[in-house]
Amino acid sequence: MTVTQDRAEETPPPYDAFARACPSRTTLEHVMGRWGGLTLSALHEGSFRFNELRRRVDGVSEKMLSQTLQALERDGLVLREAQPTNPPRVDYELTPLGHEVAERLLSVVHFVESRMDEVLAARVRHDETRGAR
Repeated sequence: MTVTQDRAEETPPPYDAFARACPSRTTLEHVMGRWGGLTLSALHEGSFRFNELRRRVDGVSEKMLSQTLQALERDGLVLREAQPTNPPRVDYELTPLGHEVAERLLSVVHFVESRMDEVLAARVRHDETRGAR
């Protein structure tokens, strides 16, 4: 049996992010978007209040952080816990599923950070080549 035949006989996965209508695409956008990945990675460090998290994820606006947290909460990755105090206190932390996602994201973050010298050198080479035309 060939690899192609093996694949044809396998049961297709229930979700396929490459398919336009797959609901996993929305979750991928939340996790891999500009602020989602950084928010999840920051929350891997522990529980944060909103403004603490906003300071940790430098550059995110209040509106974008709020939208990001709502989307991640809806996807079951972030837990929002409101304390009945005056003034109200709201803490955000990862769910077990959120921890799994954050660990995978952090491996990519650490890889990119460790290879930034190469990336920056590649950018310079690219820009020099483009500028020479």
